[in-house]
Amino acid sequence: MKKLRLILGDQLNEQHSWYSTIDSDVTYLIMELRQETSYVNHHIQKIMAFFEAMGRFAEKLKSDGHHVIHLKIDDANNSGTLEENLSYFIELLASEQFEYQLPDEYRLDQQLKGFCQSLQIQSAEFDSEHFITSRTELGEIFKGKKQFLMESFYRIQRKKTGILMVGDEPLGKQWNFDHENRAKFDKKIKLPPESAIKNDLSDVFKRIQNANIESIGHVIPEKFIWPVDRKQALIVLNEFIDFRLPFFGTYQDSMTNTDDFLFHSKISFALNIKLLNPLEVLKEVEKAYFENPEIIGLNQAEGFIRQILGWREYMRGIYWLKMPEYAELNFFEHQRKLPKWFWTGETNMNCLSHSIKASLNNSYAHHIQRLMVTGNFALLAGIDPDEVDKWYLGIYIDAIEWVEITNTRGMSQFADGGIVGTKPYVSSAAYIDKMGDYCSKCFYDKKEKLTDNACPFNTLYWHFYNRNRSKLARNPRIGMMYSTWDRMDEDKKAAIIEKADSFLNSLSH
Repeated sequence: MKKLRLILGDQLNEQHSWYSTIDSDVTYLIMELRQETSYVNHHIQKIMAFFEAMGRFAEKLKSDGHHVIHLKIDDANNSGTLEENLSYFIELLASEQFEYQLPDEYRLDQQLKGFCQSLQIQSAEFDSEHFITSRTELGEIFKGKKQFLMESFYRIQRKKTGILMVGDEPLGKQWNFDHENRAKFDKKIKLPPESAIKNDLSDVFKRIQNANIESIGHVIPEKFIWPVDRKQALIVLNEFIDFRLPFFGTYQDSMTNTDDFLFHSKISFALNIKLLNPLEVLKEVEKAYFENPEIIGLNQAEGFIRQILGWREYMRGIYWLKMPEYAELNFFEHQRKLPKWFWTGETNMNCLSHSIKASLNNSYAHHIQRLMVTGNFALLAGIDPDEVDKWYLGIYIDAIEWVEITNTRGMSQFADGGIVGTKPYVSSAAYIDKMGDYCSKCFYDKKEKLTDNACPFNTLYWHFYNRNRSKLARNPRIGMMYSTWDRMDEDKKAAIIEKADSFLNSLSH
């Protein structure tokens, strides 16, 4: 039976069972699609990385003896849409069955289901064989419960996988070392060396330009920093373990002008397009800890493992449990547009300027920059979560909707009203200063609220709580905020609101 098998751009898993045998009746189709480059305005590095990784994966399969069609964006027979291209190749190859791996995005899942229903030939779907949990596992774990807790989910996954476990008990007799992972970066610590991988993606960059694909951000095509095949992904993973993991946990929440990556792994893109398997990554980190516990502390290893085994799997579970309604949630009914400087970084707020410019330069920012700088500002300023979603989904190389929207609309913007997080993650300048050195080089004064050079975060913080009192006052985790606000002098409160209103009005000018 002649089969056509579709490989999506984030399904580059060499270890998938599909490839264990070579069958002359099976053709693999991997496509660069304009529908995928244009549903949001993506960072140029993101588009380049996907196209290059897809091309290298196609060549790897060919070299292994598989029959592969790699449809490029500028090929004459590329319609740019999934259904039209699939229909064309099914007819061209006289395929008798169409097969695909389950997509990780709801929109593609629905698109492929609809396409299969229209077919006159047989179709079949397969698991992507990547994730540690199933689509439905989180829903099954919390069935009948009002509150979802990532920590409970994480502990279940630790027991299931045996990672950092001694029988049924956690190694070190505690599950979570987060309290040890909140240090401000010590500039006496030596920064990791540059990665050994070198990529010249001039050709794919020119192809994207010639196809007139719109994009955001910056790139030096001859010095492309991201891994684009499995060999490179493994190199970056090993570099992380050797040079970054020994300090990862301690400084994972730290922010600094000094370096854009600090001790973060740089494997998120490779992991999300399946060049790496999450379980193999976890086992390599666990192995490194066991071999060098004096160098790699338990808090370093556990902090990283929690991000993948806990948070990454948890967010995917939330996504498949709550979509498509999740994408429409707007708990605070925020409507404001993103400020224009979110596309340039040209603002006097140094924390935002640095985080946005780093994002434009690298297609990357780490989780605290995303949550407590850009995300914090967007929530305090009342930005429409649709606007925030599009920005995050477009600008970050590792942003695929299943992981982006749950972190952005949920954790960052609290637009889901508490499904992901138990409270809004907002702060004044105090937290940003506590976790980094941005405030030391800022035009604004981190301690001031009402002066001309007062940090906008300080008044926006109280403005947010004041305007959302009816929605938040009963939240037990933030009652102290309202007690503090209520004790303030009425004239001072009025001045804070006026100052914040003035700043918010300026965002649209």
